[in-house]
Order: sequence, then C-alpha cells, then structure tokens
Amino acid sequence: MLRSLRIENFVLIREAELALAPGLNAVTGETGAGKTILAQALGLLLGARGDASYVGPGASEAYVEAELDLPEGVLDDAELVSVAELRPEDEPTLVAARRVFADGRTRAYAWGRSVPRDELALLVERLLAMSGQFEQRRLARPAFQLDVLDAFAGDEQLRRRAELGRAWRTLLAARRARDELVDAASGREARLAELRELVARTEGLGPGDEERLRAERERLRHTTELAEAAATAAEALDPELGEAGAAELAARAGASLGPVSALAAELEEVYRDLGEAELRLRDAGSSLRSFLASLEAEPGRLEEVEAGLDRIAEARRRFGASSYEELISRAAGAEAELDAAESGGDPLAAAEEALAAAAAEVDRLSAELSDGRRAAAGPFTDAVRGSLAHLAMGGGDFRAELARREPGPTGADAVSFLVRPNEGLPFAPVADTASGGELSRIALALRTVAHAGAGEPTIVFDEIDAGIGGETAHAVAEALRALAGRAQVVTITHLPQIASVADAHFRVEKMPGDPTHTRIERLSDEERREELERMLGGAEFLAVLGQRAEGR
Repeated sequence: MLRSLRIENFVLIREAELALAPGLNAVTGETGAGKTILAQALGLLLGARGDASYVGPGASEAYVEAELDLPEGVLDDAELVSVAELRPEDEPTLVAARRVFADGRTRAYAWGRSVPRDELALLVERLLAMSGQFEQRRLARPAFQLDVLDAFAGDEQLRRRAELGRAWRTLLAARRARDELVDAASGREARLAELRELVARTEGLGPGDEERLRAERERLRHTTELAEAAATAAEALDPELGEAGAAELAARAGASLGPVSALAAELEEVYRDLGEAELRLRDAGSSLRSFLASLEAEPGRLEEVEAGLDRIAEARRRFGASSYEELISRAAGAEAELDAAESGGDPLAAAEEALAAAAAEVDRLSAELSDGRRAAAGPFTDAVRGSLAHLAMGGGDFRAELARREPGPTGADAVSFLVRPNEGLPFAPVADTASGGELSRIALALRTVAHAGAGEPTIVFDEIDAGIGGETAHAVAEALRALAGRAQVVTITHLPQIASVADAHFRVEKMPGDPTHTRIERLSDEERREELERMLGGAEFLAVLGQRAEGR
C-alpha cells in the first residue's frame, strides 16, 4: 500500500504530507481547487516528464516523495536488478522520490539514492496503478492483459505460471550449456586442457576463502599496532613485573572489604562484584597474552596470505570470472565435466538429454497454462461484461481473444482485450478505444473480477466519475468499496456517493493569499459531514429539497 505521500512546492501546494489509510481513500474539493495536482505529483513517480511549471511560486525546486510497501518477490524481476541493489538491508518499504528544478531538470531517487527516471518508474508501476494515461499504457501491454486473465483463472493458474518461470530459466541454462559444448566440440582436447588448468589453479580453494584471506591480510598488515595495543592493555590489566595492575588493585580492594562485608549488605554486593571483576580482568590479560603469542608465531604469514590472494586474482583474470563465487562454481563444473569425460560419458549427449528434459517440462506447463486460459476466457469475458454494465457501460461490449505466440516464460499465449463502447461499432484494443472516464471504469471492472492477491498494487482513480451520476454513481461507489476490501484505493472524485463510502477522506482547498496556495488535509468526522453536505449542494439547497419533499 501507499503509506504516505509528501509534496513540497509543487504547483500550488507549498507543503503537504498525507498518511493514507488501508482501503478506500477519497480526495475531494471544489472545482479548480487543485485536485489534479495530486494526480500530477503521483504521475511524476510513475515516470511522467518534469516541467519547470511544476515548481511553486518563489521556490527553487519541487519535491514529491512516497513510501510504498514492497510485496515479497517484487524485486526479483530481471528489469529491476539495478534499482534492487540500492535497497537497504531488511528494508520493507520503498521510498521513491522525484525532484524538479526551476530550469525543468529532474532527479529520481530510490531510498535516497539517485536512479534513472525510467528505472524508478518500472518499480513504482508495480506498486501503484493509476488511471488516465498511465492506465492506458498499462492496459496496452500484452503482458499486463495476460496477468489479469491468469489472476482471474485463480491461484492454481498463478502457481503453474510461477513454476513455468522457473522451468524457463532452467531451459535457458540447459540451452547455453549445450551450445557451449557444441561450439567446443572441434577443440575438445583444448577444452579438456583448459578444464584441467582451471581445476589445478583452484585446487584447495573453497567457498568464502577469498573473503577470509582478505580479512586475515588486513589483520596481519596491522600487526605492529595490534601488538602494541594488546601489550599495553595486558600490562595495565595484569603486569608480569613491577607495579600492580587493574586485576591486582581489584584483588586488594576486595581483600580490604572481605573482613567487613558481612556487616553491611551493600558492602557484601560490592565485595562479590570486585571478586568477579578480578577474575574477568585476569582472564582478559591472559587472552591478550595469548593473542600476542599468536602474532609472534606467524612471522611469514602475511606473505603466504598475499600469495593466496594473488593466486585467486590471477585465476579470475585467466578464466574471466567476474567474482570469486563464479570462479569456484566454474571450477566445480569443470571437475564434473572432467569426471564425465574420464568415465567414458559423453558430455554433449548428457547436455542434449538435459535440454530435452527441460524443454519437455516447459511444454507441459505451457500446455497446462493454455488449457487454463482457454477455460477462463469465456467466464472472464462474461464477468467483465456484467461489471461494465453495472458501471454504466451497458451499451458497450468486451471480449478477450487468445492467440498463439512464441513460447516464453509466461507460456505460448497472447491475449487481447477488445472493447466497443457502443453497439454497432467494431471491436478495437481497449487502450485505443475508451475515453478517460471509460478507461477508468474498464480498469475498475477488470480489477473487480480479477486481482493479484497480496501483490495487488495501490490503485489510483482520477477520472472514474467523469460523466456519471445517480444510480451509476452508487454502483461505482460499491465497486470501489468492494475492491478496497482487498487492495488500497485512492480516488479523486466530485461525487458524494463515492466519498461517503471512503475509509479516509481528504479535502483539497484553495487558500487565498499572495500567492494563492492549495492545502490538502484529512477530514475529521464533523468536517467530513460538512464536505459531503457541500458536495450535495450545500445546506440551503438541502433545506429546499426537504421543504419540497414535505409539501408533497
């Protein structure tokens, strides 16, 4: 969910910090108060281009920051590798930000560190779905349409899809291994010689050795400082000759208290503490002397460690390993291949067999996914049609068409969502046909019938109430409330029917001044009643309606 949104010097908003609630959040205000500014601020985090006009009057820069929950596995996507590396350890949320300068330049940030705008948008797009041009872009993506259909098909379909993703990665690895062997077939002896060299150069090395040697080298490089510090500390605690050290002083203090400690409970406790302190100080002195002895016992160890690290570095350069872990992994693979060659096995035949098995598993899972999609397409179409009719789009029609495509990590199917806004018109891709308000209601209908469980993003609707009212407004409000039961929803609306069912209500208000500015605040129960009354026409209008109703 979107935990908080902070806006500074953005158009007319000087400063605002919104703590959003789970469930349905409504944003209302007079026409022209600046509700769309909130949508523009969120749009920046979704990759919209910055503009100098976003910077508020008298300010040098505008700033937008959001804190969003990170569902498990969301950063595993290969497209997000670079930004995922910036995530602080054990950090459960994303802090995403955009800064717009007065000359129109912008900066994007993830966890306070600069990132390319497009990379931030790729991540935020997985956590925040917004109607309008962003929903149009999302709906136009075949991959998203496939996600929606699979989500409708159910948990078993999503499990198969995750399993296929793993099987596809196995297939790619098996194909690379086979291709390498095929390429090397003409120079088999040369390859075997290289494998033997790799095994020889890494003999005796194991996981973690490079890091261990580096730590040991660091210690050995500072032997003099370590020895001086340890010797000084040992003498202070328990000197072998000369004056009494800390341990002896503790012993003397204890000896002076011993005869009288039984006479006062306070002294008895101090006496015991002094005895324990003496033992700990003597133990510490003994440990320091043992440490000194270990330093003196390794006069040539630094050279040995340096030689070990040089050996690892040379092996990595020789075999083009980007890391020590890759070097060890390749050495293990080399040993296995040499064992197979020496035992009379055919590595290429084994690789072909592994490739065939991986391809068969991909084909099996792809076929199961295709069966699930064909079974779900009809009910999915009917469910979306029903939802659209409920949302005042009964004159239109919807269908999901499946087609075959090249196999990939999500199977061998492509799905197209087609819509016709009015009867008699041809079907066309949903992202190319619907208006802004229609697109928002189509997105609501899709998310009402199919959702991604714990991975569902926060959903922001800006134009969902365009051109509707009355019973349709009530229907949209109920659909939003139902959706908010399983995902956080933010809706910018002018309809009291929608605002009245929200879990949290925010008001956007234009404040007079020099310059004029916009304020956004969460409403109390009393303020909320007043705002809903305003949205219904105001107290005088409601009073007139009441009088007319009484006169009938």
